Amino acid sequence: MATFQTRDDVTIFYKDWGPKAGPAVVLCHGWPLSADSWDGQAFHLAGNGFRVIAHDRRGHGRSSQPWDGNDMNHYADDLAQLIDHLRLAKTSIFGFSAGGGEVARFVGRHGTAKVEKLALISAVTPYLLRSADNPNGAPMEVFDGQRAEQVADRAGFFRNVANGPFYGFNRPGARTSQGEADSWWRQAMMSGLKNTYDCVAGFYEDFRPDVRAFDRPTLVIHGDDDQVVPIDLSLRAVERLLPSAQFKIYPGAPHGLTFTHREQLNADLLTFLRS
Repeated sequence: MATFQTRDDVTIFYKDWGPKAGPAVVLCHGWPLSADSWDGQAFHLAGNGFRVIAHDRRGHGRSSQPWDGNDMNHYADDLAQLIDHLRLAKTSIFGFSAGGGEVARFVGRHGTAKVEKLALISAVTPYLLRSADNPNGAPMEVFDGQRAEQVADRAGFFRNVANGPFYGFNRPGARTSQGEADSWWRQAMMSGLKNTYDCVAGFYEDFRPDVRAFDRPTLVIHGDDDQVVPIDLSLRAVERLLPSAQFKIYPGAPHGLTFTHREQLNADLLTFLRS
């Protein structure tokens, strides 16, 4: 397995697909998954000449499960160290769901000197928590509930998410895939309980200053039937911060559009990278 050690001695696993001389793309996965969740996109992009790197965030997948450091600042720093480890001078960085927060915090902490393009897909950016200046956000009770359900019955909670709102399999007439739901559950159960518990706090961090720092071509994609990260709290809020970005709304798409709308997403990502 390809791994590297972070400065605080955490082992990070990563995949490195496609031609090494190809333009680099780094994919940051969602919670509580792993790099495997990007396989449909990584396979497509690597097959079209791109070097595609997808890592398991600390505490997830095949990476170490440290007790501390399960927060967006550490995730962003790990991403920066991965880019340095692979000596990537110019790379496009795409983030899905919580991975969008990771990408945003990377830009906020490390800048864009080594960045070619950015993409936020079903992302938790820019700010999900209800507050005085974000009255339409989700109340803290929502996130506290996610933590409590993990402690009470993590396997059952993850099973319900995978078979329900994540892919929209709970919608009437939805085209379901038990295999994909099982794959989601497998990835989730590979993560550490302490790590995914702590990572919930990353969902509601304020990424607005980080998103405002985006100064590279940016693509934002979201489904308008996202039950996990509602589009009004994400894409439509990013529109107000980054009016120059490119926005694509997938009608009827759920949160997990990397699977349900794989062909459309793959085509849009490839077009964006080649533009």
